[in-house]
Amino acid sequence: MRKSLVALLLMAAGSLAQAEVQLRDGHPQSYTVVRGDTLWDISGKFLRQPWKWPEIWHANPQVQNPNLIYPGDELSLVYIDGQPRLVLGRGASRGTIKLSPHVRSTPMAEAIPAIPLEKINSFLLSNRIVDSASEFSQAPYIVAGNAERVVSGAGDRIYARGSFADGQPVYGLFRQGKTYTDPQTGEVLGINADDIGSGEVVAEEGDIATLVLSRTTQEVRMGDRLLPTEERAISSTFMPSSPSSEIDGLILDVPRGVTQVGQLDVVTLNKGRRDGLEEGNVLAIYKTGETVRDRITGESVKIPDERSGLLMVFRTYDKLSYGLVLNASRSLAVNDKVRNP
Repeated sequence: MRKSLVALLLMAAGSLAQAEVQLRDGHPQSYTVVRGDTLWDISGKFLRQPWKWPEIWHANPQVQNPNLIYPGDELSLVYIDGQPRLVLGRGASRGTIKLSPHVRSTPMAEAIPAIPLEKINSFLLSNRIVDSASEFSQAPYIVAGNAERVVSGAGDRIYARGSFADGQPVYGLFRQGKTYTDPQTGEVLGINADDIGSGEVVAEEGDIATLVLSRTTQEVRMGDRLLPTEERAISSTFMPSSPSSEIDGLILDVPRGVTQVGQLDVVTLNKGRRDGLEEGNVLAIYKTGETVRDRITGESVKIPDERSGLLMVFRTYDKLSYGLVLNASRSLAVNDKVRNP
């Protein structure tokens, strides 16, 4: 009886492990990475649930930077202790990495990204969220343009007034955008700082600084604010993964200004680092069910929410995050829900 019970427990444990990571039907035994691939695309070739990639990834200690994958590398599906694992082999152009007294370096810029970078470049480089309106009201502001111009552009001189940090030659120019408020709690989550451009301080006299505009995305106006450039790591090589905590959030906004959301659109979420979200986390999107009238009873009935897509978080703030919609089975919209996949 005891042996039978142990056997049943072992079978159950094996079935649970198989249920956790499901290989896609017709998956390849090996795959050679090509330029233009993304980690999400590759994981989808092997797994039915691509966000479970870390669970089958086997980091080979003999390979330098085993978590970075490059064009020409070969991924092989093997079984270790009865469980599927993906093993990385460096491409011939990189050679076999062996222990040796000298240092070898590999440019990270060549590594394949987790998701298409061209879809999120502007958000990685310039979009910004500030915690409160006081960050704008206390920041230096443009007081005049060269030759009394009302608007300015790249290459023009401008004059700003305020308190400027020592040793800070470059500033970003921003205009206060949407204030994000949690629709459930009423808490102010942050304010979108609309990117206007950037400029370099070339002279200071009292509280007035002269700047030369090096980049503009639109006309620079009086009252636009100057914020120090952010020093933040830009990661494009994170792995898709499930959140470590329970997430129950909403799509707050579509920064591009459209009302309907589709594949490869960027969305703003009402959850961030304090909620346990990390870059690379994958969330399921649920289309909010409509409330309809039951013609038989006259009651109002809410249709169940329907799972309609997946997104990956690529930029996190304390209370907000940006995510890229990876697939959508129907048109999505603001206030649709996001949850653990």
